[in-house]
Amino acid sequence: MSDLRDGSFWMKLLGKIIKDVLKSFGLKTSPPTYNQHVVPHEDGWAVKGAGNEKYTAVFGNQQEAIDRARDIAINYGSSVVIHRKDGSIRDRMNYKRK
Repeated sequence: MSDLRDGSFWMKLLGKIIKDVLKSFGLKTSPPTYNQHVVPHEDGWAVKGAGNEKYTAVFGNQQEAIDRARDIAINYGSSVVIHRKDGSIRDRMNYKRK
């Protein structure tokens, strides 16, 4: 019962409610990760930022897409997630700053 009198309990609850309301309106509630995904594309392979609708670039082969995604990830201090042709994850490279 003492938990209900604790102000931090109510602040956490209020925060969860606000996040749920924002999500229901389609708004993002967490900071962007800038992770780059190398995904199959009808014209070869594409680089796509996490959460983005559009592709950053499309390449003829996977290695070119990986190279571009790595450059972007290094710049942002994020990760590259490499997918297989079936969409499953093949590998991940982390360039997060310490």
